[in-house]
Order: sequence, then C-alpha cells, then structure tokens
Amino acid sequence: MLKYAIGIGAFMGLISVVLGALGAHILKGHLDAEALDIFETGARFQMYHAVILIITGLIYSIWGSKLLIVSGGLFLIGTLIFSGSLYALALSDIKILGAIAPIGGLSLMAGWAFLIIASCFAAKKYTARV
Repeated sequence: MLKYAIGIGAFMGLISVVLGALGAHILKGHLDAEALDIFETGARFQMYHAVILIITGLIYSIWGSKLLIVSGGLFLIGTLIFSGSLYALALSDIKILGAIAPIGGLSLMAGWAFLIIASCFAAKKYTARV
C-alpha cells in the first residue's frame, strides 16, 4: 500500500501543478472568471488530496491498518470524481457535470472519516502498549 499511495499521490500532485499552471497561463484567456474559478477549485482539491494520500501511505507503514487502505482508496476515487467533474464542467460548460461533484465530495469526506477511525484504533493500540 505504501509505495502505491506515495506514487499515486505524487502523480496526482504533479498533475495538479500541471493543471494549475494550465489554468493560470493558458485557460485564463479562454474561460470566464466563474469557469476558471471552478477549474482552480478542482486543482486545489486535487493537490490537498494528493498530499493526504502520500501521508496516508506513510502512516500505513507505521500503523498497518486496513482502514488506511480504504481511506486512501476513497481519497483517490473522490479526487477523480470531484476534481474531474469540475475540470470537465469548467471546460465544457455542461451544467449537469456540477451534479457529479458532490459524489466525489462525499467520497473525500468518507476518506477523512476512515482516517479518523484508523487513528482512533491506532491510538487505542499504542496506548495499550504503554
């Protein structure tokens, strides 16, 4: 899990920087302010979740909890759906794509919830050792 989470998180971070630069330098003259804001929101959330996916992989190497695998998977799926739908919405102006973003958002929230649950079990496990 560790090498995949770190690799996928790093790739997501790279793509986020590339898309952020694309938005700032190329799309700025082609999209209206609202569409550009939507695009930038997608890139920002992608970067946040790239970082937390890397951190989740590193934490897995310490705690080894399968809950972290679920959390990381939810971060990945949520980012693909949330940020992907925002990119598509900004570039196409197909309004129905905005209705897909909350599905990704729920997946991201679930990823955070599983990370919290994993930390509670880890805290209990390490406290018992002391």
